Amino acid sequence: GYLCERCLKRGIYTPAEIVHHKIWITEENLHDPSITLSFKNLMAVCRKCHEEIHHEANAAAKKGHKEKRYTVDRFGRVTITGETPDTET
Repeated sequence: GYLCERCLKRGIYTPAEIVHHKIWITEENLHDPSITLSFKNLMAVCRKCHEEIHHEANAAAKKGHKEKRYTVDRFGRVTITGETPDTET
C-alpha cells in the first residue's frame, strides 16, 4: 500500500486510503485525462489529511460559494452528488 504523502512530509507514517486530485475535478476538466488520471495530479492521502485539504480550501473559498462534488454511480456514470440519473439502463 501507499503512505499518506502529507503525513510523510511531517515524518509520520500513515496508510493512505484516498487518492486526492491536486487540481480538483470540475465540469470543465472532467473529461481531461491530464487532470483526472495523471499521476502528477494525484496524491495519496489518509482520510484525516483529505478532510483537512478540503476544509482548508473551503475556508479560503468565497462565502456563499457552493463546491460541487462528483461521484461515480454503480453503472460507471459520473454524476454531481445529489443528482439522480434519468434511467438506470
